[in-house]
Amino acid sequence: MNQNKIHILVTGGTIDSIWDGKLDTAVVAKESTLPDFFKNLIIYADVKFTQICMKDSRNLDQTDVVNILREIENSDCENIIVTHGTYTMPDTAKYVLANLKRKDQKIIFTGSMIPLQGFLPSDAGFNLGYSMAIVLEKLPGVYLCMNGRTFLPDEVAKNLSAGKFYSVFDKLQ
Repeated sequence: MNQNKIHILVTGGTIDSIWDGKLDTAVVAKESTLPDFFKNLIIYADVKFTQICMKDSRNLDQTDVVNILREIENSDCENIIVTHGTYTMPDTAKYVLANLKRKDQKIIFTGSMIPLQGFLPSDAGFNLGYSMAIVLEKLPGVYLCMNGRTFLPDEVAKNLSAGKFYSVFDKLQ
């Protein structure tokens, strides 16, 4: 297996959302914007994409989560990044950790609080870049990378008012 190959599994979420003026809110795009974003980057890693679904994470169902696990298990890559909505990202990461049979992969879940396309500033590009660096350096396991920090699935929680993730083992946030 190519050590510098990264398989990005796309599931939707804010990172892949666009502005819908009729609804006056950001909505998940029908197709991922991530491949176009990566075309303009000069990076060493060989990146491939698989779009599993395009949903707000609050709308993911058990079939979607099983499909995420199946794509991870069937990937020819050791380095996996799953883009995911932030509301249920820890839940999906915990499911993958509990049910993953392969032990040779490094799996990073990431997303953003602000869409990648059409919004400045956005944390999306930073979170993607951070995840790419971490996935190449970590030992096999399941991790969440958000806000410049790496978390284990069993320790992470989202602080809605602060717009970031934190470890439940940290002092009060």
